[in-house]
Amino acid sequence: MDSESTDLRKLAVRLVTTSAYVTVRLRIKVATLHPVDAVMQALADPSRRTVLEILRDHEATAGELADALPIARPGVSRHLRVLREAGLVDVRQDAQRRIYRLRPEALIEVDEWLQAYRSLWRHRFDALHTEVKRGKKAMQR
Repeated sequence: MDSESTDLRKLAVRLVTTSAYVTVRLRIKVATLHPVDAVMQALADPSRRTVLEILRDHEATAGELADALPIARPGVSRHLRVLREAGLVDVRQDAQRRIYRLRPEALIEVDEWLQAYRSLWRHRFDALHTEVKRGKKAMQR
């Protein structure tokens, strides 16, 4: 093993213990992301969103989730790992089965981040509504 990969592994161990950030493995390299970024990257994939939609309604085993997706089981495992690392799902062992559940707490920071944009759009829609009313009044004259 070369010294660069050893240094990356040491860095990964250090980053995993940091609670304010999430470690994401991208092929060989390790990157540290703010939790909101990690959640957004996890949500970017349609298969992972499908998993979250299933888990929103009920807990599910890895096999049940794999059956619901049109991809091979190793791909499902990788998606589940990304969701775990982003803090979006929890897993518990039940005999030989792994049971996954949604962790909605991970979405709170994203919701807070989006709040500023909701306010922006609310004001813009209010202004649009006002302009539409003005246009209707002008047409009635």
